[in-house]
Amino acid sequence: MPETSSKIVIIGAGLTGSLIAIFFAKRGYEVDIYEKRPDIRNSKPETGRSINLALSHRGLKALQAAGIDKNILKRAIPMYGRNLHPLNGEQSLIAYGKDDTEYINSISRSELNRELINTAEKYKKVKFYFEHPIKEIHLEKGQIVVENIKNQQMLTVEAQCFLGSDGAGSRVRHTMEQQIGYQSSSEFLDYGYKEITFPASLSGGFNMEKNALHIWPRGKFMLIALPNLDGSFTGTLFLANQGEHSFQYLDSKERVQSFFENIFPDALPLLPDITEEFFQNPVGLLGTVRCTPWHYQGKFLLIGDSAHAIVPFYGQGMNASFEDCLVLNQCLDHFEGDWGRLFAEYEQRRKVNTDAIAELAIENFYEMRDGVSDAAFLRKKELEHLLENKYSDYHSKYSLVTFHPEVSYSEAHRRGNAQNNILLAICRQTKDLSTIDLEEIYTRLKKEVGF
Repeated sequence: MPETSSKIVIIGAGLTGSLIAIFFAKRGYEVDIYEKRPDIRNSKPETGRSINLALSHRGLKALQAAGIDKNILKRAIPMYGRNLHPLNGEQSLIAYGKDDTEYINSISRSELNRELINTAEKYKKVKFYFEHPIKEIHLEKGQIVVENIKNQQMLTVEAQCFLGSDGAGSRVRHTMEQQIGYQSSSEFLDYGYKEITFPASLSGGFNMEKNALHIWPRGKFMLIALPNLDGSFTGTLFLANQGEHSFQYLDSKERVQSFFENIFPDALPLLPDITEEFFQNPVGLLGTVRCTPWHYQGKFLLIGDSAHAIVPFYGQGMNASFEDCLVLNQCLDHFEGDWGRLFAEYEQRRKVNTDAIAELAIENFYEMRDGVSDAAFLRKKELEHLLENKYSDYHSKYSLVTFHPEVSYSEAHRRGNAQNNILLAICRQTKDLSTIDLEEIYTRLKKEVGF
């Protein structure tokens, strides 16, 4: 017999599912969360796929609304800028914001997930069902069928509504895609990623600048590293899947050793296990998911990556999904109980912005890979810094996206790209910024871009 109640059912106990459960629980709802994997608190996290997360203002705004931002930040490391590692070894630090009050936070995905689950479970009406994969989804009936892995029993679950927060490969979205006229696409870069570990020093300290995101830009590929509380860094190598300097080419320990010796010489001494670890960790996919509609007849709703997975190059995947939770909670203030209208309003508010951050993330991939080695690009960054510190209403594209959640992703995309085009053209023509009239540039930006 079906288990019938007025509860909210969430499919997926990852970051988004756990956070939205907290928002519903604060409103007094019964919330059941079904997760196919074991409880992350009692098992080791998956190795090789844990790109460290960059928690910034949009994500923090959602965590603050849920009342858990301060506790989360205790587990994070501030990163004040990008520490660039060019091939010639002359490192430089490019600040993220106008000063040290604007920074992003490195945090472990597994640590954050554990804390969100623990917080959600403090509400008596929230229950997690781990190792309960979804076997069937019945959109019309408003039902799902799950399996209890431990006893192999099937359970039919009914609910007031279902939220699919089951990631980029969402089972809920795949079911919705069977509808006539449903629009969905998954676009993949011809690049992949592989996790590598920079261990802590023998004394447990940091072997590189602690409060920075480290980048080794090399034209067609790059290596990045984010700090962990234990003194280590989680590194990620982004590389073409095929061809020269590709994952396909690096098929032996000798080739991997030679590749790092020639391409990342200052990183290699900090990677004592690189030739072993390289072949232990899988190559991850880099893709963008777009679909519409995100909802079905007030019964099912997609949220987070299940609706709009993006590539990781703006550090906004988690932040965008957390912002989803905040916006859905705001929609509940106006349309609670009218689930069809609520879900439609939520998608209307969010989709234009998640489409924008998807484009921004792809654009930033090329900026991080190619631009940070370009002299004009570096001058543009310096010029932006001067403008931001002189004019309180000017913000760079990165700052708009990362530090100003009051500005939508779509507006940040429009304004940021328009500003970049003007400033980059100026910096290609002028090599000495001391000769530039800041007031003239500011006036031009106000007139042509509008802010």
